[in-house]
Amino acid sequence: QVQLVESGGGLVQAGGSLRLSCAASGRTFSSYTMGWFRQAPGKERTFVAAISRGGSSTYYADSVKGRFTLSRDNAKNTVYLQMISLKPEDTALYYCAARSAPGAAATKSNYDYWGQGTQVTVSS
Repeated sequence: QVQLVESGGGLVQAGGSLRLSCAASGRTFSSYTMGWFRQAPGKERTFVAAISRGGSSTYYADSVKGRFTLSRDNAKNTVYLQMISLKPEDTALYYCAARSAPGAAATKSNYDYWGQGTQVTVSS
């Protein structure tokens, strides 16, 4: 069982930056691929980014490539999503997720555990 707690969301102007964190419980954090998804009001939850167990591989949605950077610190059981050049369309509830089995990084159903989410609001 893994519990995930996101933090770092907030209100920022367009062009600004935020860093989201996701802290995981348990001693097997390094065995999980970690991902971030987001959900805007009235829309489906969509893939943002994922990072492999050791952190050597990252995957990004086209909409955030070049602006978002995902990293992890396995010693601290934490993943970080650095977001720059934020746009109003980035406004959403951001969720951290973890999965232990192989599978496509962008597929929600491949993830076993989810956090409660942290709100990111980008004003124009």
